[in-house]
Amino acid sequence: MTKALLLLALLGLLTQPAARGQSSPARGPIHGAPTTPGINDMPLADYLGLLRQIAPAAEAGAKDYLADFEQRCGRALTTTELRQAMSDGDGDPVLMGLIRASHRRDTAAREQLAGQIRCPARGAR
Repeated sequence: MTKALLLLALLGLLTQPAARGQSSPARGPIHGAPTTPGINDMPLADYLGLLRQIAPAAEAGAKDYLADFEQRCGRALTTTELRQAMSDGDGDPVLMGLIRASHRRDTAAREQLAGQIRCPARGAR
């Protein structure tokens, strides 16, 4: 139970929005400047690497989720979409289940969960 709580706490830290905007001490915010790079524009491989550092099962479950989503929905998830699946509420139940199945090495649960992935409506992201 403690490991699960630690994993959720660390995932929460990963999914917090980064600071926005830049400023100049003399002039205030710099308008039109790009925002500070953060988790929303992080390459997917880097995000998966962070998950691996937290818990290898988190990375493995996320990779399963990504592959199953692409196969079922016909497109790849972005880093932002994966981050939202991790952090919205208690997390996407299928993604959280895949992480648990990976941790338990439960192939049957993994296969059952893969069929439960929901594809967003066309035009929705």
